[in-house]
Amino acid sequence: QIFNFIRNIKLLPLYSSAGACQQTNLCNESLMLEKLPACGKSFEDMMKKVDSKKWCNLTEFIMYYDNFTQCTEREANNASCFWPNPLAEGFITGIHKQFFSNCTSEKVHWEDPPDEILITLILIPVMLTCAMITLVVWCSKRSDILV
Repeated sequence: QIFNFIRNIKLLPLYSSAGACQQTNLCNESLMLEKLPACGKSFEDMMKKVDSKKWCNLTEFIMYYDNFTQCTEREANNASCFWPNPLAEGFITGIHKQFFSNCTSEKVHWEDPPDEILITLILIPVMLTCAMITLVVWCSKRSDILV
């Protein structure tokens, strides 16, 4: 919503310390859309170096993705557009669909351990606590040993 509001502003006055009104450069969306595919092409060329089975492992291509992100930001700024903006986001989303559409986050299904293991994991700390309490009580009654 805020992106659409900002994008629809035709002139944004800035007031200098002298009180004069200046106008900022307008976002040249067509120039930005013309330049962004070069970023995508560069990213695509770099991703060809990575085995497609490893495309879901960010550590395999993080540097390439960082270069891609910096490129899209630079091109948006060169076109006097803020970044990210809806058009750049749409382009980036298209790249994500192209390369990462098969990368779904698998939810881990947690299960309780078998009852024997669960009982053991519960009873060990309980028994240790009881043993420590018994030892403390016994030692407090036998204060002559501690002296």
